[in-house]
Amino acid sequence: MDCYKIVLVTIVSFMLLVQNTKEWGEDGHVIVCKIAQARLSDAAAKAVKKLLPESANNDLSSKCSWADHVRFIYPWSSALHFADTPDSVCSYNNKRDCKDQKTGIKGRCVVGAITNYTNQLLDYGSAIKPKYNLTQALYFLSHFMGDIHQPLHCGFVSDKGGNEITVHWYTRKQNLHHVWDVSIIETELERFYDSELGEFIDAIQQNITKVWAKEVEEWENCSLDNIACPSIYASESSVDACKWAYKDASEGSTLKDDYFLSRFPIVNLRLAQGGVRLAATLNRIFDNDTKLAMSM
Repeated sequence: MDCYKIVLVTIVSFMLLVQNTKEWGEDGHVIVCKIAQARLSDAAAKAVKKLLPESANNDLSSKCSWADHVRFIYPWSSALHFADTPDSVCSYNNKRDCKDQKTGIKGRCVVGAITNYTNQLLDYGSAIKPKYNLTQALYFLSHFMGDIHQPLHCGFVSDKGGNEITVHWYTRKQNLHHVWDVSIIETELERFYDSELGEFIDAIQQNITKVWAKEVEEWENCSLDNIACPSIYASESSVDACKWAYKDASEGSTLKDDYFLSRFPIVNLRLAQGGVRLAATLNRIFDNDTKLAMSM
C-alpha cells in the first residue's frame, strides 16, 4: 500500500510539472500551427497528413505542444527551447549564444534545433528508409518555430528569459516569462474575443492577408536559399525582448493596461510570423524541386 502511494504521488507530481511547463502556452502554439497548416502547399499538406498519427485527425495544432510534454522524458530537449543571450546585449550571436546553458554543449538551442529537425525532415520521401523519426521531427520543428518567435525565448541568461523576474500581471503574481507565454494572449482573448480562440486566429489571419500583406513575402524568404533562417528569427526576438518585454518590467513591477495595450500587438505579430514561417519552411522541405536543388 505504501509503495502504491509513493507511485501515485510521483505520477501526480510529474503531471503537475508537465502542466506548469509551457512555452507560448497551449493557445500560442495552436495559433502558430493553425496559421501554418492553412498556408501549406498541396505537397506539404499531403506530407504533414501522412506524418501525423490518425488520432490527430490531420490537425497539426493538436501536436504542437508535444515538445513541452516530453521535456521530462527527453531531458536533453529542455535546452532546445531557448537561445538566451548575455544581459542587455540585445542581439543574438550564433557562435556565442547557441549552447546548453547548463552543460555548455554547443548547438543545443532553439536555433540549432530548428536547423536539425529541418534537415531531418528532408529525408521524407527518400527511397532509403529514414534514419530519423520524422513524425517527432515534425512535432519538434513545429513547436520550436513557435518558441523562437516568443521574445523571451531569446531573453537574458541571468534571469532565464524572464523566468526569474517576479511581477504582478494586474493582481496576479507570476513571472515575466509566463506573462509573454500565456497572460498577454489570455487577456486579449478574454477582453476582445470572449475567449473564443477561433475568432482570435481568424483575426490574425485577416491581418496577415490585409494589414501585413506587403511584409509576408519578406517573412517567408530565407537568405542564401536556406530552408529555414532561425538565426534571423532569434535576432528579432532578442531585439523585441529588450525593446518590449523587459522594458518597464523590473522585479516587483505591476503590469497593467499601459503594458498590455502596447505589447499585445507585438505578440500578435510574432504569432503571425511564426505561423507564416513554419508554413514556408514546411513548403520548402516537402517541395521536390527544393530537394533536387539541395542534392546537386
